[in-house]
Amino acid sequence: MTKPIVVFDLDGTLVDTAPDLLDSLNHCLELSGLKKAEPEELRRFVGMGGRVMIERAFASQNATLLEEQLDELQAAFLKHYGGNMPGKSAPYPGVLDAIARFEAAGYICAVCTNKYEALAKTLIERLELTSLFKVICGAETFPFRKPDPRHLTETIALAGGDPTRALMVGDSRTDIDTAKAAGIPVVAVDFGYTDRHVSEFEPSRVISHFDELTVELAESLIAQTVG
Repeated sequence: MTKPIVVFDLDGTLVDTAPDLLDSLNHCLELSGLKKAEPEELRRFVGMGGRVMIERAFASQNATLLEEQLDELQAAFLKHYGGNMPGKSAPYPGVLDAIARFEAAGYICAVCTNKYEALAKTLIERLELTSLFKVICGAETFPFRKPDPRHLTETIALAGGDPTRALMVGDSRTDIDTAKAAGIPVVAVDFGYTDRHVSEFEPSRVISHFDELTVELAESLIAQTVG
């Protein structure tokens, strides 16, 4: 029997990974003789995985990046990032309480991220959060990824969730567009990694703390969408 489900993005939503992503990105920029990225710049680079992050960082400095060089830097990024987990990364305030509320109400919780699946699972494991999620689906779990709505709908299916009683929680336009395309309500956190305020992308609701993510809110948004 399927159950209601909440699907979370990872970076910038469940876990504040910015300090470690920035460290690994700057490792690659230093290898390339470029200047380091500043913390406030990271919001413009993240959201589509490490490879795109490197591409965006190079573009911001008007630096040429050949495909072969990008391959090497992506490997260096993954080695640096994976070798330092969990580093300074930590769950956002209120995350654990929010998940506990949904679990008590009979909801499944899952993760749908554009981070590589192995990295996502390692991070979640080292933060001792693995038991909270039915499935953790990453960039290569399926032959498509966000903003393709199938990344979300297949995550829900794999977790045994009910797509008509599902909610997405994310921090970026990618998450919002994915959920909308799937016909699923989406709550956007406003403390994540995006260079424009998430309200501009018209999610179902914006929250500033996980204390605001209640079962009542989820059921209200789901009822509005289904209705």
